Amino acid sequence: MGKYYKDLESCHQRIEQYIHRTPVMSSTLLNEMAGCHLYFKCENFQKGGAYKMRGALNAILQLTDEQKAKGVTTHSSGNFAQAVTLAARSLNIPAYIVMPSSAPSVKVAAVKGYGGNVIICGPTLKDREAMSDKIISETGATFLHPSNDLNVIIGQGTAAYELLQDHPDLDAIITPVGGGGLIAGTCIAADGKQDVYGGEPYAVDDAYRSLKSGKIESNETTDTIADGLKTQLGDINFPIIRECVKEIIRVTEEEIVDAMKLVWERMKIIIEPSSAVTFAACLSSKETFKNKKVGIIISGGNVDLSQLPF
Repeated sequence: MGKYYKDLESCHQRIEQYIHRTPVMSSTLLNEMAGCHLYFKCENFQKGGAYKMRGALNAILQLTDEQKAKGVTTHSSGNFAQAVTLAARSLNIPAYIVMPSSAPSVKVAAVKGYGGNVIICGPTLKDREAMSDKIISETGATFLHPSNDLNVIIGQGTAAYELLQDHPDLDAIITPVGGGGLIAGTCIAADGKQDVYGGEPYAVDDAYRSLKSGKIESNETTDTIADGLKTQLGDINFPIIRECVKEIIRVTEEEIVDAMKLVWERMKIIIEPSSAVTFAACLSSKETFKNKKVGIIISGGNVDLSQLPF
């Protein structure tokens, strides 16, 4: 992915004044449990509570003045919705956010609190896309895809870029896999020097199946606690993932909850279920990571405290 690496460096310079340089944390106890050395890149401390601010900013900052005047729109269950709203507000442009009726109430409230124009639609991807098309035709807003836009992908890759600046000797990096933007961006940041792995729930294992079949697969159900991982890969990020990702590791719902609880209890930080998938993947594949230095991307910490699974 060397052809995109210079774009990644330029992107980081472009967005760094608008984002937090999030900390990298570790835990001796969790290292012992996993049998390896873990370095948690804590994007739960990012603006908007998730890494997605990075990609949203990179995409919006490269729009023309005319495009900015008409605003931006996206569809998201929560984290990218918050990111686009925050990024748009920081640049004083309108944001029209399509959110499914199944989105966590805490995320809907956050988008509204950040000043986004929230439009609720049905729960399926088709519902989201249809409503987004309607908004574009009515407002002229520019659509930002949460994960299948190269500028967004490169922006998301800056989380791993910073992690590797702090710890260049990592052997591997694990990210959650939903729409594929974060893991594709991580592949660009790793640039072939680190193995990149994905963590994915069994309940929505489309990325795992896509790597096996060589084509983009979809899910018939979305019955997982990891609400941020219900979307599927896209035609821009999938070629990057197919070329560079070592393996997608699937985990059960119980493993996700157990990993989430461990991080809350032992590291004293709030992470959402989608983030816990990475640590769960590490625990379920101990032989793969034994004695290695492993970066874990904690993707976000936007949790509905009234719906905790433990």
